[in-house]
Amino acid sequence: MKGPDVSWYLTLSAFLFAIGALGVLLRRNPLIVLLSLEIMLNSANLALIGFARHLGDTSGQVFALAVMAVAASEVVVGLGLIVALNRNRIALDVDRLNTLRG
Repeated sequence: MKGPDVSWYLTLSAFLFAIGALGVLLRRNPLIVLLSLEIMLNSANLALIGFARHLGDTSGQVFALAVMAVAASEVVVGLGLIVALNRNRIALDVDRLNTLRG
């Protein structure tokens, strides 16, 4: 097998996941929180693809594609909520957003 070993993929995946988790925990802007969640999902995809490459099986890659589809739908819903809140002149602070009123 050519290329880096699976440990390199997992190390990079863990590093990206830690960056995403810190972004979710430390930031208050909903856009930054969504971006951090995307980084965390992409790190999980990298781990899945690394294991699939190591095992020579394509099921991990197919599952990573499914996770990407779920992540895309999550971004659409999240950005829709952020735009709706911004249009209603509601402050975009995660600590203040404890209820959503219709």
